[in-house]
Amino acid sequence: METLTHSSVLSRFGHALSDPTRARILLALREAPAYPSELADLIGVSRQSLSNHLACLRGCGLVVSVPEGRRSRYELADPRLGHALADLLGVVLAVGPAGCRGSAGTGCC
Repeated sequence: METLTHSSVLSRFGHALSDPTRARILLALREAPAYPSELADLIGVSRQSLSNHLACLRGCGLVVSVPEGRRSRYELADPRLGHALADLLGVVLAVGPAGCRGSAGTGCC
């Protein structure tokens, strides 16, 4: 089995956060585990769209599905992800929009 490098782990996390809907799902799950229907209503997306995003986040190893009878509840795969998201929010808010000086067309900020 291949060992993940630091850069591949960060790339996986960055891919998950690169979509605003996936970022909102992670932020919602940081607050508390939730059922897909609750998440779809909270975020304002269709259940099909939410299902696709949850599949991506599961594939990235960031969320897990916990079976509860005929339903599944979703939660962050590791509580440290919630702390990492909080830390990342704090850093990004401290730097502010002026901190990103990407060139036009680079896809940065």
